[in-house]
Amino acid sequence: MDERKKYNQRAGWFSIIGNIALSGLKYWAGISTGSLALVADAWHSISDVVTSAIVLIGGKISRKPADDDHPFGHGRAEHIASIIIGVVLALVAFDFIINAVEKFGKREHTYYSTFAWIAVIVSIVVNELMTQYSFWAGKKIKSNMLIADGWHHRTDALSSIIVLIGIALGSSFWWTDAVLSAIVALLIGYASYEILAKEITSLLGESPSEELLVSISETAQKSSGVPLHIHHIHLHNYGHHTEMSCHIKLPSRMSLEEAHEICTGVEKIIKKEFGYITTVHPEPIAWKNK
Repeated sequence: MDERKKYNQRAGWFSIIGNIALSGLKYWAGISTGSLALVADAWHSISDVVTSAIVLIGGKISRKPADDDHPFGHGRAEHIASIIIGVVLALVAFDFIINAVEKFGKREHTYYSTFAWIAVIVSIVVNELMTQYSFWAGKKIKSNMLIADGWHHRTDALSSIIVLIGIALGSSFWWTDAVLSAIVALLIGYASYEILAKEITSLLGESPSEELLVSISETAQKSSGVPLHIHHIHLHNYGHHTEMSCHIKLPSRMSLEEAHEICTGVEKIIKKEFGYITTVHPEPIAWKNK
């Protein structure tokens, strides 16, 4: 938990400070040149500040210990935080699609200054640094929330690259800025879809892969000298930990003490190898005389 707190807070504050600076820089450049694409990019950075604040809040809630109302802890708060990030991205994307269509209809031509070049290049570099840190920290502590925030940074970096290309072409085509704004909005919208699809699936519950089931069965079998016939394996993900339940078949003439010992052995080896808190239900099978 201490490690999760450390990386959540580092990633969150790195993002907040970096994006406040970037949003101010890009907004100033956008207003001074009349570029909707740069203003959209600035608002994308502002949305990064909001989502990083959500990362800090979601991380704090998810670290709360289990209580009477939440016996499995608060780990799923990270999934909820990721969904909020996805919704914020969708709203930002929709707003700038509308603005891009309006600007295209007005046939406005945008002229970019040297300051616009500097603002966009700085944005690309800083956002990619934040992306890499969020991805690294998210994988290290297995946090979908941090990885989702990393994708937000990545879409900001990609949108800035597109804006940079547009700046290079802006003097030749009047429609460049409006089209760039629409492309940036579509990138933001796609990131929103990716985040929401993954997190909603996680909250609804998804079946484990066949490879994982085979690995669990083989690992459980190592704990006993008798065939276990493990089946009905169910996994319940609660963010920071996973609960597992399963059935095993044991000879009907086996004593309760022996059956309990085997079940305990399965629970211990699953905890050691996978980190799952396991509950094993034994079932009798008919004793066959040879």
